[in-house]
Amino acid sequence: MPERNFLSERGSRGRRLEKRVAIINSAHMTDGQKHIVGVLLAAGSASRFGGEKLLHPLEDGVAIAAHAARNLLAATLEVIAVVRWGDFSLQEMLEQEGCQVTMFQGAARGMGASLAHGIAQARGADGWVIALADMPRISPDTVRKIIAALDEGALIAAPAYKGERGHPVGFGATLRDELLALDGDQGARAVVERHREAVKLIECDDPGLLYDIDRKSDIAS
Repeated sequence: MPERNFLSERGSRGRRLEKRVAIINSAHMTDGQKHIVGVLLAAGSASRFGGEKLLHPLEDGVAIAAHAARNLLAATLEVIAVVRWGDFSLQEMLEQEGCQVTMFQGAARGMGASLAHGIAQARGADGWVIALADMPRISPDTVRKIIAALDEGALIAAPAYKGERGHPVGFGATLRDELLALDGDQGARAVVERHREAVKLIECDDPGLLYDIDRKSDIAS
């Protein structure tokens, strides 16, 4: 069966998202800023968590992935979320949060494959901020600093807390082909290592940029 793309495909909600993207693109054309797109990776298997991780609520009752989406959306107007094929509950939730959602049949190949799929949905952008849906406590201000660095010409921009590099990571358009070629489960690590000298590290007062949730016990930490 050929791979389908569920990006903005569900009736009136899809049309609203497409209209929003058109408004965003028009705004970038008029204000001279680069068109930076957020890519939220939400296609993991959550095996260590026991499944349904991204729909699991935090202490405020809001799902883990919803928090991650809100933090990204608060800093950038356009966010593409990549979910596993058939994960309609997560798709619907992220659409309601304001993301464009694309289902990916090849998610089992790993984070690198999902990342490349997300980049492909916005290959015409001037840069991308790659965020993980199981990192719900990143400050929107951290995301804004990554966007600003890309807007100023950084090839790769990453935040750090007390000297330790975290997420999300921003990539300039020059790296488009390298990102589109990713596969497997290493994400963009190889791209970052290949261009290590070009990474702009931005110190942020944000412990959330290091906090991810792998197991249920991580929620209490």
